[in-house]
Formats: sequence, C-alpha cells, structure tokens
Amino acid sequence: MPRIHDEDDDLNDATPAADAADGTSWRRRLLIGGLAATALVLGFLIPYLLYLNHEVGERFGQLRWQIPTRVYARPLLLRQGLAMDAPTLKAELDAAGYRPGDGRRAGSYAHNGATWAISSRGYDDVDGRVAPMALTVVLQGDQVTSIRDSGGRRNLRSARLDPARIATLYGQNQEERRLVRIEEVPELLVTGLQAVEDRDFNHHIGIDVGGMLRAVFVNVKSGGDTKQGASTLTQQLARSGLLGIGKEQTYSRKFKEILYALLLDARYDKRTILEAYFNQVDLGQRGSQSIRGVAAASEFWFGKELRDLSTEQIALMIGMVKGPSWYNPRRNPERATERRNFVLGEMRETGLINDAEYQRASKAPLGVTPNAGNLAANRFPAYVDLVRKQLARDYPADQLSGAGLSVMTGMAPSAQGYAEAAVARTLKSLSVKGRPTLQSGLVVTDVHNGDVLAVVGSREFTEAGFNRAVDARRPVGSLLKPFVYLLALAQPDQWSLASPISDAPISVGLGRGRNWTPGNSDGRSHGSVALMSALAQSYNQATVRLGMQVQPQRLASLIRTLAGIEAPPQPSLILGAVDQSPYAMAQLYQFLASGGEIQPLHAVRGVLDAQGRAIKRYDSDAPPAQKGDAVAARLVGNALQYVVTSGTAHALMRDGLGRLAPAGKTGTSNDGRDSWYAGYTGDQLAVVWVGNDQNLATGLYGATGGMRVWSEIFQHLPSAPLRLSDDGIDWRWIQDGQSTDPGCPNARRFPFVAGFAPAYQPCQYAPPVEVDEFGNPITPAPDDGSSNPLERAGEAIRNFFGGGDPAKRPSPADTPPRPTQ
Repeated sequence: MPRIHDEDDDLNDATPAADAADGTSWRRRLLIGGLAATALVLGFLIPYLLYLNHEVGERFGQLRWQIPTRVYARPLLLRQGLAMDAPTLKAELDAAGYRPGDGRRAGSYAHNGATWAISSRGYDDVDGRVAPMALTVVLQGDQVTSIRDSGGRRNLRSARLDPARIATLYGQNQEERRLVRIEEVPELLVTGLQAVEDRDFNHHIGIDVGGMLRAVFVNVKSGGDTKQGASTLTQQLARSGLLGIGKEQTYSRKFKEILYALLLDARYDKRTILEAYFNQVDLGQRGSQSIRGVAAASEFWFGKELRDLSTEQIALMIGMVKGPSWYNPRRNPERATERRNFVLGEMRETGLINDAEYQRASKAPLGVTPNAGNLAANRFPAYVDLVRKQLARDYPADQLSGAGLSVMTGMAPSAQGYAEAAVARTLKSLSVKGRPTLQSGLVVTDVHNGDVLAVVGSREFTEAGFNRAVDARRPVGSLLKPFVYLLALAQPDQWSLASPISDAPISVGLGRGRNWTPGNSDGRSHGSVALMSALAQSYNQATVRLGMQVQPQRLASLIRTLAGIEAPPQPSLILGAVDQSPYAMAQLYQFLASGGEIQPLHAVRGVLDAQGRAIKRYDSDAPPAQKGDAVAARLVGNALQYVVTSGTAHALMRDGLGRLAPAGKTGTSNDGRDSWYAGYTGDQLAVVWVGNDQNLATGLYGATGGMRVWSEIFQHLPSAPLRLSDDGIDWRWIQDGQSTDPGCPNARRFPFVAGFAPAYQPCQYAPPVEVDEFGNPITPAPDDGSSNPLERAGEAIRNFFGGGDPAKRPSPADTPPRPTQ
C-alpha cells in the first residue's frame, strides 16, 4: 500500500542535513563578513596611517627649523681712545640685555667710579665666532682709556660685546623660539619635567595605556565632575606641534593625537622627542607673540640664559607647562608660587633635590624680570624698514621671515636712543598751537665705514608707518651748496676759498624770454666776498654766480655719482631745487664726512644662517679716496667748520659743541616749508629734516629746526672732534689776495691746495713802534694772545680749524651771531 506523504515527515527527515548546511553557510558568512570588515578597516587604516606617518615626518621636521629671523644691532667695539661716557656705555649694555651684577657672570656688569667690570657672552658675527670675555674697562675724560681682561694680566687694544637684539621677523606664526640641543638643557629641567608630567616617559610607547584607563575610570566614577588627564610628553608634543591650531578636545582630535604619539615614538628615539618638546612647548604670550621653547622662555621670564637658571626658576618653568596664562608669574604671582612649590615637592619626592634645597627654593622669590626681556618684535620700525629694503634684492620676504637667520646690522642703540629723544624734545618745544603737526626724519651714519647708526622716520618713532627718513622727498635747499663749491675747489688753478666773488644781484636766462633772479634770504647784497664767507653765510646770489660758472650739468653729474640722485641740470639746482630724502642726503654728505671716499651706506652688515655661519656680507668695498677728491673734500670740510664758527650754524657754538669742531650746513626751502641740517664730527654724520606733511610753511630756518635736533643729539652722543688732515693743503695768511705774514692787519687765514697758494708779499701795514721818553724802541712783553684784537682773531681762526693752542680757544661770545638760513 502506498505511503501517504507527510510534509512534517519531509521536514523531520531533512533536519540533520539542513542544519549542517545552515551552519556551514553561517560560518562562511561570518568569515566573509569578518574578512570584509578587516579588509575595510585595513584598507582605510593602513593608507591613513601611511598618510599620518608622512605628516609626522614633515611636520616634525618643520619643528626643527621654523624659527624667527632675528635682527641685531652692531656689536659694541670698545677700543682705547674711543669716545664714550658712562651713560652711553650703560645704555648700550642695557639695550643688549646685560644685567647689573658682579661683572663676572656672563651678561652682567658692575662699575665703581670710572672702572667697569663687564662679562660678555659669546656670539656669532659676520667674520666668525666671538668668544665670551670678562673685561675691566676704564673711562676717563669721556673716552676709553684702558681695557684689560678680568685678571688684569693683559692689556687689550679692543674688545667686542655681543649686540642688542632690535627686531624679530616672524613667519606665518608669531612664535618666538630659540632652538637648543638636549645637552644644553639643564639636567634638573629634563628630569624635573618628567617627574611632574610623565614619569614613565622612558618606557612607554608614546601613550600610557595604564594611565589612560585610570583616567577613564576616575572620570566615569566622578560622573564627569572630575577630569583627569593622561597625556604623555609625546602626546603633548603631538598636540601642540603637529595637530596645529585648535585646542577643543574632540574624539577625532584625541584619536589623531594618539596615533601621532604612537608614530612619533616608533620613528624617533626618546632623546629626539624630548629635544623637540623643549623647543616647542608653549610657555607664555606677549601680545600676538607666542613664547615657544624653554630657551626663549628663560629669556622672556628671567632675562637669563638657560644654563643660568636656579632651582626655583626651573621649577616655575615646569609648573607653567600646565597653563602659562593661568600661572603667569607677572599677573598671578600667588598662583604661580603655589604651582612652583608643588613642582619643588615633586622634585623632592623623586629625589632630584634634597630637603634643604627644597626649603630654600620654596622660600625664594619667583625671580622673574618686570619686563619681557630682550625679545623685541620691532622696537625700531623705521630702521627695520631700511633693513628690509636693503635685503629685498637678495631675500624675498617669504624667505626672510621665519627662516632662522640672524641679520647683523650697523645700528648703535645709544645713537638711536639719543636721536629719538632729540626728535621728541625738539619737536615738542617747536610746536605751535594751531599749526600743522611738525614731523621729522633723520639718519645718523658712521663716517669711517658707512654703517647706518640710527634712523628716525616720525615723531611717533615706535609706530610703523610712513618712513620720512627714507621715503619722504622734500626740497633740500642750501644743502646742495657745498657741492657747488666742491666743484669749484676741484679747479685749484681757478678757485680757492679765498677767491673773491660778487654777491651782487644776478639774473639767469632760462630761454624763451624767461629769467630767474634769485635773492638772498636777508634781502640784501654783500658786494665782493670770499668763497668761504659766501658759503658760511649761505649767500644765494654769490652761489648762483659760482654755480653758473662751474655749470649745473656738472653739479647734476656729481650728485648722481656720489649718491645716485637724479636731478635735472637746471640753474635752480644750484640752490637745491630737487626733492630728496634725508637718507639720500646722508649718502651725499658721506663723501665729505669720510674725507673723499665714495662710501655706500648700509644698514645691514651681513646675514648668518641658523648655525651662525655667514651666508652674505655687505662690507663696504669703497676704494680709498683719490688724492684730489680727498683734498677737495677737506677744503670743503674746513669751509663747513667755518659755517659753524662764524656762519649760519653759529648757534652750535653757544650750545657748547665747539669742542667737537663740527662741520655742517643749514638748509631751508622756499617759504620755510622744510628745515634741514647736515653736519658731521670725527665719528658721525647726521642729516635731519623737520617740516610737516601738509607742505605748509613752518616758520623755521635750517638753524632753528633741523639744526636744533642735530644739536640735541650731539650734546649726548659721544664723538671725536673733527680733525681734518693738512695733507695736500697749504695754510696761508691772505691780504689783498696775496700771501702775507701772520698777524698782518686785515689778513685772514685760508687753506689752499698745496702748490696753488698766492705769491708772498710782505705785510703792507707795519704796526707802529712804541718808543720811550728818550726815543728808544720799547721791546714788547711776551704776548699772551690777549693784547692785540687782530692777533686774537687770527688765533681764533687757527684754533677753530685745528691749529693753535687749545687753551686759547675763544668762547662762543667772541664771534657775533649771523643771520640764520
């Protein structure tokens, strides 16, 4: 009988085979799913890890080179005979970050009367490494009289002190950082940081798994009320140095931080990681400027080199790692002290310091300086503007900023300070209510080498903006006159400073029926005058007459050769009808001040790479002055000294600056819109402009505006007197155009190019002979220089030009003042 089919029977009969098939399928699906998931994770994670590994290598490399470019003043060269007084030496030391102390520790100084103990710090300069030195320097009579090493065993002819840092050129990030090697970090700072922040640093793999689990447990147990961190030093480095801007704690950021830390630990040894940490850690803020790394922080907070930090200062620095703003010792000293003492306790607990040192250090003051140390971002914007302009042809801006270079300049901090103070005081005294604000631009240079010592571009000299010293173009007026006379004196067979010239009215034809008729500032004519007097009194008519004879074309060619000044060769050029900057005029006058050298000015002396090696030098390659140029420059220099003693700059004598025997020239543009003065001593040249940005009348002459600023500078700036050489020059007493005897009535003393002095003739006016009552000649008593007024005048001229007895130099009252111009 056939069996009836039952579905349940089919099911029952199929269950064992089906179960086996289903189990195999499930496992297969699980395996395939697992493999797919693994492939998906690995397919994402491996490329991601490779990408992160590339980022770690690239960003970690940047941590080791992206440091700011620093700009330095010139090193102070102390040498025997250098003009220097105590206030100026102190100003130079303070600018360079030296601290009062014992004079034996590097970067400190002490003085007792005229004797100074100074301990310099080593530094790199354009000509190589300069070793630190401990010096004893003696100042007497406003000059350096001796330099010895600290033991007094050797007398030194000269010594250089490390320069002041005057500016910092940052890259995209405003971060102050100075790289150090791990061996330069004090041992207590290395071990103390690990004791407080990461005790297992030497053993973990970049992250502390146990610490992370403990932190999670504490945070969960507290319900989120307590947050415990577990970041290792490697994670902190990854967070601050590799992850970039953004301090929000997201899961994705934390995950990436952990991966970065693992990769860092896998790629680099602990020593390298720790060194990078010490150069990257955030330890403060100054405006928009971050203080990164322990070396920069040491200078910022304590004004010290890292190696000179005390136990308590090291502890404070370690404490600030947790929060430099929260534990800022200048703003929150109590909070900072509490944190420092906690760190000291951790140091004692781990055996890094003993109990006695803990007790001492915990009671010590914080030891921070009141200001931010020598970390200037740009204290001197006008000077740094000139530096940037001179570097632009060799270094694009993006290559210069943040490149870790050292730019060595010629700035003298004392000269810069005196120049700024002179502008501030003088413009304040000259300001008149209701008139446009007076402005000034000036440049001070070294007459020996062309270094630019100081630049002031505005009365608000700490603010960046329009640089009137370099970029302003204003009519220069009579500042060009000395170069008209220079051209004439270069023809000694035709002209000398004793040559007569007419100061009668003159009319110059300009073509097309036009005439130019210049007049003198006093509205008068002065007849026939000597060239020296015409220049000293700045007579326009006489100068134009002379200029037309030497030709405006030659004047235009001369100023182009000496200073690169392009000017149309028009007759009005003779009286300074050309717009130029103080810097351009300083370049022009450098020829006279240097004694006839065509000497390029330079603010930058050289550029060093991050290792301190010179990669570019800007040494002056000016050839020595040609003999003819030197003689002509000295003749004009003598005439410009006469401008000071008896001409339009006579007020400098009343200011007591006759001791410097300076040479100079005033300049005034039409309607008194621009007041100029260019003057030089044996060491420095300064060119000053005073006016206003509206180009309106100021009511000032050269002698009452620009020269007042110049006087203020040189009443404080140490300088050697101007002593012009007589090489190639023959001094003669001149009467009626002929050489004669000294002391002859109406005779004047003039310098001539040797071999071109007038022929000698005996004095035409013999002095009367006194006789006694019997008719016998009376032998006069030895003359002390005070009996004969004419002889006194002759002696005065000799003294003013470097001759005669210095003890007999006349006072300013001996020479009457002249009209200013």
